[in-house]
Amino acid sequence: MKDRVRPPARGTTVKDDWRAWLPEEKEQVFRSYVRQLEISYNMLSVSLDEALSLRQEGRVAKASQAVCVTPDLCNRFAHPLVALLWALSEHAKHHGTVPNTAPLDPANFQGVRGQRVAFFHSLYCRVLLSERSQFLHKISSLGEMVDDLSRDFCAAASDIANRSMRDSVAEWLAVDAAHYDLNTCLRETIVLLKSFLMALPQDELEAFQATVHTQMGVSKPKKLTLSQRLLRHRRVVPIEGE
Repeated sequence: MKDRVRPPARGTTVKDDWRAWLPEEKEQVFRSYVRQLEISYNMLSVSLDEALSLRQEGRVAKASQAVCVTPDLCNRFAHPLVALLWALSEHAKHHGTVPNTAPLDPANFQGVRGQRVAFFHSLYCRVLLSERSQFLHKISSLGEMVDDLSRDFCAAASDIANRSMRDSVAEWLAVDAAHYDLNTCLRETIVLLKSFLMALPQDELEAFQATVHTQMGVSKPKKLTLSQRLLRHRRVVPIEGE
C-alpha cells in the first residue's frame, strides 16, 4: 500500500502555522484562493466606500444609486467564501485532517449577530474536547454567519436603494456593520485555510482542490447546520436560541 505523504512539521498553535512556510505547491493553492476572495471582497468594499463617501457629502440620492450594485457584489463575495468553508469541512470529515484552531473572539465583530455567534463558539471550545470538533464547529459558525450577514447586507442595501430620496440611517448602519463583520469572517477563513494546509498531507492536496472546485461551481454551497453536525457526531449540546 502506498505510504501516505505527511506534511512538514507544524507548530502547536495557529500563530505558529501563520508564521510558518508552506511547501511551494500548497503556497500556490493558498495564494490562489486568497486572491480570489480578496478580489471579490475589494470590489464590494470599494463600491460601498464610494456610496458612504457620497452620503457623507450630503448627496443622498447619489449614494442610494451607488449602493444599488452592492447586493450583487456581496453575493459574489459570500458564495466562494461559504464554498471554501464547506470544502474545508467536507475534506476534514472524509480524510480526518485536524488543523490547529483558535476560538472566535466576539471583540472582532461589530454587529450583535456576529458577537453572539463568536461568544457561543468560544463557549463551545471549552466543552468540545477534540480539536476536530472545534475545527468543524468553527467552520459551521463562520459559514452560517456569512450567510446571515450577506442576507442582512443585501436587505439593508436594497432598502436604501428603494428610498433614494430619504436618508435611512438605520439601514446605512446595518450595511456598514455587516460589511465589517464579513471582512472579519474573511480574515478568519484565510487563517483557517493556512492552518488546514499546514496539516494537510501532500497527497490529499489534489482531492481538496477538487472539492473546492465542486463547491464553488454549485449555485449555492451546501450548509451543514450546527444541530445537524452535532447529531451526526452523537453529541447534542443545547444552546439557548438555537
